[in-house]
Amino acid sequence: MNVAVETGGRWQRLKAATSATHDRLDKRIMSAGAFADRARYGRFVQMQHAFHREIDALYSNPQLDALLPDLQGRRRFGHVSQDLTDLGLEPLAETTPWGFGTEADIPTALGWLYVAEGSNLGAAFLIKEAQKLGLSETFGARHLAGAPEGRGLQWRTFTAALDSIEIDEAEEARVIAGAEAAFTRVRALADQVFS
Repeated sequence: MNVAVETGGRWQRLKAATSATHDRLDKRIMSAGAFADRARYGRFVQMQHAFHREIDALYSNPQLDALLPDLQGRRRFGHVSQDLTDLGLEPLAETTPWGFGTEADIPTALGWLYVAEGSNLGAAFLIKEAQKLGLSETFGARHLAGAPEGRGLQWRTFTAALDSIEIDEAEEARVIAGAEAAFTRVRALADQVFS
């Protein structure tokens, strides 16, 4: 009999479970030429703004705050809002099927926050592309800036906290479903802005 041995932490299992959805999203954004010029980059910022608007309430959730270090400091909605202003753009109209209110299913919310935190880690590459367009961490690309302590440490702190949360199998499945839903939502926003 073959017995599957569980390896790695929760975040590594989460990464493996969502890799296909994540790859499709990355390919969609890159195929859209999101960093080809400022106009296309502006659409990317509108997409980011809509996503962060939908999850912004999670950063004020006391249950999540107790589980994840520096949750308030990880919030990027204000930065992406300022990026829109810098670029002279309006946000997308609010048609948020996924918006979180003051209450949230914690495992599902953890999946959404995993996607948001992972995108910050990946932004190390994107900020370099934005700089080619004359943008920076102080103008138009604030939401792509790294944390003062560094992206790597910020990510390791988040994943260590995620791995340490005690949840059962059903709740872990909801974490995965939340991450899948978040990747799918960003893909839908990408399709909307780049169609």
